[in-house]
Amino acid sequence: MGEHEVDWAELAVAKGKMSGLLGARSCLSPVEASDLKSPLGAKIREPLTEARFQQLFGGPEQETELLAKPRWSRLCSPQRRRACSGPGAWRLLLARLPPLRWLPRYRWRAWLLGDAVAGVTVGIVHVPQGMAFALLTSVPPVFGLYTSFFPVLIYTLLGTGRHLSTGTFAVLSLMTGSAVERLVPAPLGGNMSGIEREQLEAQRVGAAAAVAFGSGVLMLGMFALQLGVLATFLSEPVVKALTSGAALHVLVSQLPSLLGLPLPRQIGCFALFKTLAAVLTALPRSSPAELTISALSLALLVPVKELNVRFRDRLPTPIPGEIVMVLLASVLCFTSSLDTRYDVQIVGLLPGGFPQPLLPNLAELPRILADSLPIALVTFAVSASLASIYADKYSYTIDSNQELLAHGVSNLISSLFSCFPNSATLATTSLLVDAGGNTQLAGFFSCIVVLSVLLWLGPFFYYLPKAVLACINISSMRQMFFQMQDLPQLWRISRVDFAVWMVTWVAVVTLSVDLGLAVGVVFSMMTVVCRTQRVQCLALGLAEGTELYRPLRKNHKLLQVPGLCILSYPTPLYFGTRGQFRRILEGHLGLGGGKPVRVVVLDCSGVTFADAAGAREVVQLASRCQDAGIHLLLAQCNASVLETLTQAGLLDRLTPEQLFVSIQDAAAHALERLELTGPKTCIVWV
Repeated sequence: MGEHEVDWAELAVAKGKMSGLLGARSCLSPVEASDLKSPLGAKIREPLTEARFQQLFGGPEQETELLAKPRWSRLCSPQRRRACSGPGAWRLLLARLPPLRWLPRYRWRAWLLGDAVAGVTVGIVHVPQGMAFALLTSVPPVFGLYTSFFPVLIYTLLGTGRHLSTGTFAVLSLMTGSAVERLVPAPLGGNMSGIEREQLEAQRVGAAAAVAFGSGVLMLGMFALQLGVLATFLSEPVVKALTSGAALHVLVSQLPSLLGLPLPRQIGCFALFKTLAAVLTALPRSSPAELTISALSLALLVPVKELNVRFRDRLPTPIPGEIVMVLLASVLCFTSSLDTRYDVQIVGLLPGGFPQPLLPNLAELPRILADSLPIALVTFAVSASLASIYADKYSYTIDSNQELLAHGVSNLISSLFSCFPNSATLATTSLLVDAGGNTQLAGFFSCIVVLSVLLWLGPFFYYLPKAVLACINISSMRQMFFQMQDLPQLWRISRVDFAVWMVTWVAVVTLSVDLGLAVGVVFSMMTVVCRTQRVQCLALGLAEGTELYRPLRKNHKLLQVPGLCILSYPTPLYFGTRGQFRRILEGHLGLGGGKPVRVVVLDCSGVTFADAAGAREVVQLASRCQDAGIHLLLAQCNASVLETLTQAGLLDRLTPEQLFVSIQDAAAHALERLELTGPKTCIVWV
């Protein structure tokens, strides 16, 4: 009992207070109970055990019977048959094709102009950004345009995020490019003929498409298993640290293109530092022409980005700095013949039309699954978090499992047209919202812009310097770099989340994006496990004048009855916490040699789940309490925990009359058992 135990003289006063307070629980004689008038019109009732509650209000028998049936029987149940009927099939179709829901309610006069302007604006950005991110993926620029068309069109038909813009994403392009470089490395000498270079590019395009195919298959598998909840394992600190660290990788990987240095791409652990060392070594061989183009491009792009952010509310549409830079650089390179006079690397001919559908080499799938899995997780985590942010902002809901289907189908089908992995993008989603986008229909207008480039406008980009694309890559990282501004606030809110952010960021920067993601997820899960180890079991007391039980340690005016101990254990009970559970309960109940209590109420409302080891620990506790003459009562066990405890043999040690629906009911029963003043009738005021 310890420091909170009151003596018997104090108990008489405490009992008098408890029997006359609103919402208090007490034990009265039959005459007292019949004459009692509850305060403020409150009703009185008997304490309810779990068994009695099920008798009065029904229990999960029907559900239990259904689950006990064979699987084939459940598949043929009336509920299943109704789902497969006409109305059920229509509801399924509505769930899987969102345009059937939002298109009939589309407000054409109010939304069409905004969607058209936003879609065209985003489409204009998709063109240079898609070509730029294709360089990150180690494939020719035109495949970035394909990836800015097919996935956007598919998401428009299947996605539930009204304000989400999909397409090429720098982080995924960087991760895919590392996989492509490892799967299809360039010759050591670097000297290749035109035919050899075309063969190398074709193999790399196939490898990138295979990675997209694999990630699409994985996401569809997750959808079939309804694993949309997996996005929660990538917490916000992990995602933000991942994208911020990847932005630094993008910046360093583009330095050779900015300086005109034909350096091989570094992959694997410490690639960032290897690239920096190679750039510093080759710095004297930099191309003055490409360095000048890069400096001028950044001098235009960075201020335009800042203007778009600072005057977001005043500008009717954001300034398309990327497309302006692309046009200016192409004209300058054409008129000055920079490609022939100064050997400036240019985009070259963009093939018109679309590639022939081609199934990726399935023999490569076992090799690329290790790369496809983190890409699939990042795709879904970034897309789901972005969709949730704007859904909360504009008061609508998204379906996380439908998002898995949308991005899985998007990656799978687009891979047949030689596209690399794609997802929602931070920059273009923000741009779409700022430009006035309202629904997924904006994606259709984006597709029209990209389609026009693929069919007719491709030759205008022939003389575009690749250094400009590298500058577009770097300038598009602005939002990701500025995520570090949130660190001071994160430190004030949660030191643990701050540690997760820093560990993930350091791992991404020093190792690689893939390994950094794994380190961040593992470390994040470890913090959760460690926090369950530090939870304290709290002794509770009754707040005077209420029916509320609160921790005695924090409140010194609570009422406590000698011989009665009410404990709250607010953490899951599993193999990692069973030892802690045993030690804490022994200390509170005096099972280790101290003076034991007579009745203990264990509040299980905070035990969200219990595994076999934890359930056996509760059974052992019940056995030890029984041997020590302590009456153990359990309160507020949820259905799954109660089922696990029952399967572990709890009812061999306890009776159903020792399982209560609330602390108040258990405490009222405990007061009756203590028999402080003779025969009693136990009641609960509600």
